[in-house]
Amino acid sequence: MLFKKSLFLLITISFCLLLSAQPDRWQQAIKYQMSIDFDVETNQFTGEQTIKYTNNSPDTLNKVFYHLYFNAFQPGSMMDVRSRTIKDPDRRVGSRISKLNEKEIGYQKINFLLQDGMPASFEVVGTILEVDLARPILPGTTTELKMSFDAQVPLQIRRSGRDNKEGIRYSMSQWYPKLAEYDYQGWHANPYVGREFYGVWGDFDVKIAINDQYVVASTGELQNADEIGYGYSVKKQKKRRGKKKLTWHFKGNDIHDFLWAADPDYTHLVSERDDGLTVRYFYQPGERTDENWQKLPEIMDEAFDFINKKFGQYPYPVYSFIQGGDGGMEYPMATLITGERNLGSLVGVSVHELMHSWYQMILGTNESLYPWMDEGFTSYASNIVMDHLRSKELLPPTEGNNPQARSYVGYNNLVISGNDEPMATHSDHYNRNSAYGAAAYSKGAVFMHQLGYVIGADNLDKGILKYFDTWKFKHPNPNDFIRVMEKVSNIELDWYKEYMVYTTRTIDYGIDDVEGKEEMTTITLKNEGTFPMPIDLFIETTNDQRYIYNIPLRMMRGHKAAEYENIEFEVVEDWPWTHPTYDLTIPIPLENIKTILIDPSVRIADINYENNVMDMTKTNKSND
Repeated sequence: MLFKKSLFLLITISFCLLLSAQPDRWQQAIKYQMSIDFDVETNQFTGEQTIKYTNNSPDTLNKVFYHLYFNAFQPGSMMDVRSRTIKDPDRRVGSRISKLNEKEIGYQKINFLLQDGMPASFEVVGTILEVDLARPILPGTTTELKMSFDAQVPLQIRRSGRDNKEGIRYSMSQWYPKLAEYDYQGWHANPYVGREFYGVWGDFDVKIAINDQYVVASTGELQNADEIGYGYSVKKQKKRRGKKKLTWHFKGNDIHDFLWAADPDYTHLVSERDDGLTVRYFYQPGERTDENWQKLPEIMDEAFDFINKKFGQYPYPVYSFIQGGDGGMEYPMATLITGERNLGSLVGVSVHELMHSWYQMILGTNESLYPWMDEGFTSYASNIVMDHLRSKELLPPTEGNNPQARSYVGYNNLVISGNDEPMATHSDHYNRNSAYGAAAYSKGAVFMHQLGYVIGADNLDKGILKYFDTWKFKHPNPNDFIRVMEKVSNIELDWYKEYMVYTTRTIDYGIDDVEGKEEMTTITLKNEGTFPMPIDLFIETTNDQRYIYNIPLRMMRGHKAAEYENIEFEVVEDWPWTHPTYDLTIPIPLENIKTILIDPSVRIADINYENNVMDMTKTNKSND
């Protein structure tokens, strides 16, 4: 009997461990029903919210937390103080929050909160609502949370607000009390200080009552288009400007946030794609918008075609490009972008925010903890998409043929500045805005592009699609991503993740010495940096023969395949990272060598390229 119990226990533990290792690890689920009544005279609204929250975790929850983002836009808030005291303030924020008056601040006030019909006690602490539940939420059970709230839309400062610099009336992001995420790391009830977001996967059913003069653009699909007259002409729109209210009803499934925007002067363009996707464009007509916004549908149609093949098929029925906000910011099925831009800038911000639909809206990384997996991967992909659009002559060409070059420059400038911090730093806790930006965007893009150097470009492309298929509609972390790449490439990559993410170590390889003996040449390479990498050593001879000698790191336990056309590729003995130098002897006479070059593809983020190349024609002449 004891043996049977022990065997059962062993099987149970093994099964649990197996489940915990799977890409479908548990995650919470949520369903929102919300209705708001909006007063455009006071910029205030009342809201009713009902949440069905399913606890799929193995833990009993006695508390929950909500984000109240609008509360950040008040003098003395954490966002206000941080924006005024950080070493390099965001020019969009600076001291502006500290100067808001009572009619310009933002707030979200909770009137009552019920759990399954019973009152739950709560306390507002800055931008977080702390709730002591009326009864615990047991594993595998669903509870109903119902609340009434009042809100005031702040003057547009950062992302959300009213009356932005281009005159868009309402940019409504982070506008509702949003339940915080609980995952295998616990609660993520971080105060809103100004950076990134994280949310629970779920379904949204939202009704917005607002004066009928307003056109509403939103996440999700409009449910009452016939009643609203969605897509009506500008001429018809002007006839509807009165005091009557219309209720816009939207639904969006399998998302973790909900955006809307409203303006009396929005023009609405619609593009129906062959794959069934409806793409909408909302902007204020005028001399600074009309021409470029009307070109956008054709360009973005080509972008969608390319992105779907390269990075995975967009799974939602609609996407909207909406003029609003304070720059560019991504949301499920939509983006807010400032619209008075030249064509290149408008397309660039549209592509970047669209790519966030892959690296945040479908692959729902905790971007507060791992902003580089969001902004960095998006930047990497956006650079490729923009390069493709230029190749199709939809945009003017640029100098150079490396779409990732600017990311490498941004990272190198960060290193030179001395302000580099590990990418593992929480997005709100970087010492400088510039350090956050360069690490999350530039170094994050370098992480991806340089990984292609380690495992091969083809494996990187395959891995990107495999990552999408494996982790879409989930919350992947850095190890989840790197494990996909290991499986695709059959190369061990934990070292790469650890050096890139958790340290600020830098790469510096150089050619230390070259000696010839009879018909052989010995090349001595030196690692002068603190970040080990495999080496592609390029040799060009005086008779124009070209060779690549691939030197793997021993701890890779493998190597990439040949990826250079018309160049002979040979894998040689691996390099232990503990050894500062490496000798490579090749069967080419010294006098026949014209050029020796480390990394001909320029994908290593080497901080000193001057010692990467040696012109042997000059060296051989001087020896003569």
